[in-house]
Amino acid sequence: MAALSTRMHRRTFLGTTALGALALALPGQGWAADPKPGGIVTVVAWPPPSYLTSAITTAGPETNLGAKFFDGLVDYDFGMVMRPALAESWEVSEDGLRITFNLRQGVKWHDGAPFTAKDVAFTFMEILKVHHGRGRVTFEPVTAVETPDDHTAVLVLSRPAPAILKSLDAVESPMMPAHLYQGTDIMQNPHNTKPVGTGPFKLVEYTVGESIVMERNPDYWDTGKPYLDRVVFRYVSDSATRTAMLETGEADLVSFSMIPPLDVLRLQADPGFAVTQKGYETILSMAFIDFNLRGPILSNPKVRQAIAHAMDMNWLLENVWFGFGYAATGPLHQEQADFYTAEGVPTYAPDLKKAEELLDEAGYPRGNGGLRFDLTIDPLPWGDEPLRASEYMREQFRQIGINLTIRTADMAGFVKRIYTARDFDMSIVVGTSGPDPTIGVHRFFVSSNIKEGVAFSNGSGYANPEVDQILEAARLEMDLDKRKQLYADFQRIVMTDLPSLPMIATNRSSVSKADVHDHTVGAIGSFGSLAHAWRG
Repeated sequence: MAALSTRMHRRTFLGTTALGALALALPGQGWAADPKPGGIVTVVAWPPPSYLTSAITTAGPETNLGAKFFDGLVDYDFGMVMRPALAESWEVSEDGLRITFNLRQGVKWHDGAPFTAKDVAFTFMEILKVHHGRGRVTFEPVTAVETPDDHTAVLVLSRPAPAILKSLDAVESPMMPAHLYQGTDIMQNPHNTKPVGTGPFKLVEYTVGESIVMERNPDYWDTGKPYLDRVVFRYVSDSATRTAMLETGEADLVSFSMIPPLDVLRLQADPGFAVTQKGYETILSMAFIDFNLRGPILSNPKVRQAIAHAMDMNWLLENVWFGFGYAATGPLHQEQADFYTAEGVPTYAPDLKKAEELLDEAGYPRGNGGLRFDLTIDPLPWGDEPLRASEYMREQFRQIGINLTIRTADMAGFVKRIYTARDFDMSIVVGTSGPDPTIGVHRFFVSSNIKEGVAFSNGSGYANPEVDQILEAARLEMDLDKRKQLYADFQRIVMTDLPSLPMIATNRSSVSKADVHDHTVGAIGSFGSLAHAWRG
């Protein structure tokens, strides 16, 4: 009950003060009626990206950049309402097997080449379906992309796929230049760090690990936009320093709760800043522990259950996430309201005595010094919470005879260790759940997504034919009630098998200077293009 009370307090605080109400109603604090051109916005974030496109990775740093350089076929208003982007209109056939996009004419890549249907076909068939952790699942039914002319692209599906229409924005599915990628090694293409897009900003300077400078694209198809002259990303590892940069004017915008939660609450009360929790509909996220099921210790379900009983998710919510979210009860985010359920889903209440009993039953009695075995944990280097949660786990595990070693790495090192080398026992991952489970959740559980080198996919190595079958059926089912039942079955099974342990279904916030307006104008929020953002 304490966790619920604190969570409600956070939302009440953010929603009922005069400034808070205005922040939620007018993201970016749009005090004036008319946007003013010019100006620079500095975004401070962490960790730095490995690439400058979100087409080949689902990592957070890249998703914060992709829509600045690239466009999607569509964009999403609040409530996930589709609106035109590179596609001016679209039509779905009655059988759901063909989606026709009528493309905007006169669009140019940053190098001056024309954007055509060929780029759409190449992006889906050669990049998203092959290299994108979520796209491999979402777009698997896409068997071809027909291009009857330069301005028409038709996705041909082997079966209906309702989630596709929620996956077409610039963050999730940025359109890529075929003339620069075709015939190359996609993952090694130099344009992955020298992006050439159709988006509102062009790359000026990239200092690896430190900063990115982008400038206004004067030939952007959306006439008059972007309003800003430049957007600068600076990468700063310490969250308190990120707060200080906002307060001193060195930074203008921090997204994805990249400053300490208590600082968010404090700055919310300061008229010099604006706070919004809008703009995260497409990137609902879940913090969870992946168990590496390939090893002898964690392949034992009793050990995984013992670990679950050793942890108090409500304590983590209160003391690590400071009430910004929910104590997770399963693999779906509570705000995926159409499909989330707790009914009949196994739970693991905090109980150290029960944890010890399970470890004894698993064949791991306490030995010399009371130790049962050693494990390692690799926290995602994204925000402060994964590391702090690991420190909490280390103390909890000590009480039940497990010696836990915390290993840290930068994002590239984390991805290589977990998803290529598979050299880990446990990892803490913050994964995007997406507006539909097909988009963000399936990838962590379907056996077809056990693929070396594909980041933020099925890291645990979980393979359950029944789950594969259920998720395949849910991906294709057009009847909402039937989909609900399938996802209810899924939640019950995976919380019994426990290949991963859900921790916190997070809520995120964006904090900006009060004179930065309209950075959040739709479901993608400030992770979007910033084409509408302005200062004044």
